[in-house]
Amino acid sequence: MAAAVPRRFLRAPACLCVLCGLPAAGKSTLTRTLLGAAAERGWRAAAVSYDELIPEQAYFTEAEEHTNWKSYRQAVLQSIEQFLEQHEGVADLPSSPLLNEASWQLCLQSLLQPEELNPDGAPLLFLLDDNFYYPSMRYEVYQLSRKLSLGFCQVYLQCDLETCIRRNQSRPRPVPVQVIVEMEKRLDSPNPQKNPWEFQSISLNSTNDVSKSDIQRVIELISTALNNPLSPAEDNTEQQEADRLKCALSVVHQADQACRRLISEAMKAARESHVPSEHMRALAPRLNECKAAFLGDLRHQFLQEVRFLPEEDVDVEQVVKRAVESVFDDRKNEIISQFIDNHETT
Repeated sequence: MAAAVPRRFLRAPACLCVLCGLPAAGKSTLTRTLLGAAAERGWRAAAVSYDELIPEQAYFTEAEEHTNWKSYRQAVLQSIEQFLEQHEGVADLPSSPLLNEASWQLCLQSLLQPEELNPDGAPLLFLLDDNFYYPSMRYEVYQLSRKLSLGFCQVYLQCDLETCIRRNQSRPRPVPVQVIVEMEKRLDSPNPQKNPWEFQSISLNSTNDVSKSDIQRVIELISTALNNPLSPAEDNTEQQEADRLKCALSVVHQADQACRRLISEAMKAARESHVPSEHMRALAPRLNECKAAFLGDLRHQFLQEVRFLPEEDVDVEQVVKRAVESVFDDRKNEIISQFIDNHETT
């Protein structure tokens, strides 16, 4: 049986606020400003920085190998849920072995201050600071908000690629430039017209400093979310979304298998063309990089195209066949031709 929600949290309105955008778009700076603004209003606020909680190596995996990486992200939301469902005794803070425990406890410090500083019933605010470049990442936060009847809102920081790269270079631990470039290509910002569940979202231009009026807009957005918590779904929308994601994973998995077969055939053809071993060693990672990018794009595109289609209407085998033959096979052939042509001209 799930633990009872402590009285202080049960009576207090709470909100999960997603801050999304490219690395170095200004999310952490905005978070610090919002913490101060929240304190002025008597809100209990926590900065949940995914960069601080999740080990760096978890972010840099091949696009199709999401399982390990997703488990870290899910651990963040599970820890928030466990915290909100704790009994009155709050000495044992919930945490996951996947997360940095010291960072997790630090982000919750302000929520556990003495009650004379944070009286019973003061609103709870979780500022989730991450890139959240796919809607599916943000939807998981929405799901938790609806499950626990919390407020939910999103702030997208729009910043041009060049500015993000320049800011990133001055960081103590800069993100690889190519990672930012690829993320910018795949970033799908909040779109309430396409995704009605993103209706509580605003966009701020953070190429320059965020203005005081922008901060006020965010505070008003959070206030609205606190006053209008989500209700658990009464229809099958939740199941449809789960089925859609499951179907997408099936498409990507089958496409991965098909791509592996094509890569194996391509390597065999290269050997039969007597491509030198040093070129063969370079060919393999090129083909795998091509596969990873293709699968990432396929997953993203598929999720958008079948957003409102029931799973039974999707011919997974046909989707995979069409995508692999029309996109990946052409890219693979271009790479193979380059290597063979280069070999024949030397």
